[in-house]
Amino acid sequence: MTKMLKADKLNQKMTDFSEVFGNLLVDGFHYLALFAIGGATAWSAVIAFSEMVATGHATIADILLLFIYLELGAMVGIYFKTNHMPVRFLIYVAITAMTRMLIGDLQIHHQPTLEILYAAGAILLLAVANLVIRYSSKNYPSGDADGDSTV
Repeated sequence: MTKMLKADKLNQKMTDFSEVFGNLLVDGFHYLALFAIGGATAWSAVIAFSEMVATGHATIADILLLFIYLELGAMVGIYFKTNHMPVRFLIYVAITAMTRMLIGDLQIHHQPTLEILYAAGAILLLAVANLVIRYSSKNYPSGDADGDSTV
């Protein structure tokens, strides 16, 4: 009987150690990845901005690109502070990217095509998805105090 108790205690100690060590590795990777993503976002934004300065002007597409970087940076910051992925920010990035693509296409072709309607429909669909997420997070909170931190 004593050997069984010792084996159970040893098993519990190994389980506790592996859980603590596993959490340490996961958290370490989590923070390393967040810093890498944040650094890459900031680096890309600085390069894009310096290219705008070098050309002497910024187009609407350039400004929208900076907004995409801003939204990505905000998303990384929120995820760093709360450990929750703000899905709405991904939708905002997608809307901004689709708008940027739409403006770029109109600047090049100067005529309406079916692709413009597809892009506008995609933007509308993303806006409706954002509305659904906002509505559901307000009316059916996930249990967090503010009810909106997970979306």
